[in-house]
Amino acid sequence: MEGLLDFVLRDILTRSGGIDRCVSEFIRVTNTLLPTRTFERIIPELHNGGRTCAGVPVRAQLLGSDPACLAENAAQLATLGPHGIDLNFGCPAKVVNRHGGGAALLDEPELLYRIVAAVRHAVPAHMPVSAKMRLGVHDDSRAEECALALQAGGAEELVVHARTKADAYRPPAYWARIADICAVVRVPVIANGEIWNVQDALRCRELSGCHRLMLGRGMVTDPGLALAIRAHDSGMAPYADLAQEHPALIAWPSLLPLMADFWMLVRTRLDRKKQCGRLKQWLNFLRHRYAQAEGVYQALRTVTDPLLIDQWMADQLAKPGGA
Repeated sequence: MEGLLDFVLRDILTRSGGIDRCVSEFIRVTNTLLPTRTFERIIPELHNGGRTCAGVPVRAQLLGSDPACLAENAAQLATLGPHGIDLNFGCPAKVVNRHGGGAALLDEPELLYRIVAAVRHAVPAHMPVSAKMRLGVHDDSRAEECALALQAGGAEELVVHARTKADAYRPPAYWARIADICAVVRVPVIANGEIWNVQDALRCRELSGCHRLMLGRGMVTDPGLALAIRAHDSGMAPYADLAQEHPALIAWPSLLPLMADFWMLVRTRLDRKKQCGRLKQWLNFLRHRYAQAEGVYQALRTVTDPLLIDQWMADQLAKPGGA
C-alpha cells in the first residue's frame, strides 16, 4: 500500500505479532534498471537479512508492464536477499493504471503470463515468485483466466483482492469469487480485501475457501488484528465466539509505546516535512478502532511542528496507564 505501509509501519506492526510475512510497497519499474539504492530505500530490511526488526520476512513487490525490464530488475533485486519477488496486478490508482501498471493489466492475460514467466526465469529457482491480482478491471468476467495465466507463467502463490479495479476500495469485497479462482488453480491462494475484524476474517475464510489471509488497512486500523485472528483459531475467549464483538487485543495503553516507537522512527528516518503527516495518517486509521485515538487525532490535526509532537508524546508516556 504505497504511501502507507512503508518500512516504518511494517516495523511497528510486525512488532505487534501474528504476522507471518510482509510485502513491500510496490517498486515502480518503467524502462530502466533501478540502482541498488532505490531498492534499499524502499526496503531497508534488505540490510537485515530481508526481515523486519521483529524477524518477519519481507517479500519485495515490483510493478510495471514490460516483461524484459521487470525481469532485469527482479534479477538485480534478487541478489539483495528479499524473501521472494511479488508482482503487483492489483493497484487501482489512476496514476499507476494510466502508465500500464497494476490492475489495468488484468485485461491482458497473455501479458500477465509473459511478465511472470520472464521474472520467474530471471530469479534463482529457490526464490518464490508470487502475484497479487484483483478480480478484473471493469468486471470480474476474466478473473479465472487471469489467475490461470499467472499460474502458467510460474507464480507459486496468488493473492486475490476480491474487488475489481473499478470497485476501488468500496465495500463489499466479493470473497466468494476467490473460491471460484481456487477451484481452477493449483497454487496456494490468499484472500484479501475488506477484512477489518475477526468476524470479517472468518466470513472471508468461509466464502473464499482460503484459510490464509492478507491484511491491509484492517491491520493499520487495529494493530492487534492478526493476533486476534490467531486467538480465535486457538480457541481463546472471547475471540472463539463469532457472535461476540471482539475487543481490541492490543489495548490503548499498550499501543502508546508502539506509537512512540513509530514516531521515533519517523523522526529519524523521514524528511521533517513529512513527519507530522505520517503520524496523523496512522491516527486517522486508528480512530476507527480506538475511541482514544479520535481525541488525539483532533488534538494533533493542525500541528505541523514535530517538536510539539515530541512533547505531546513524552507527556502521554509519562501518564500512569497511558492517555
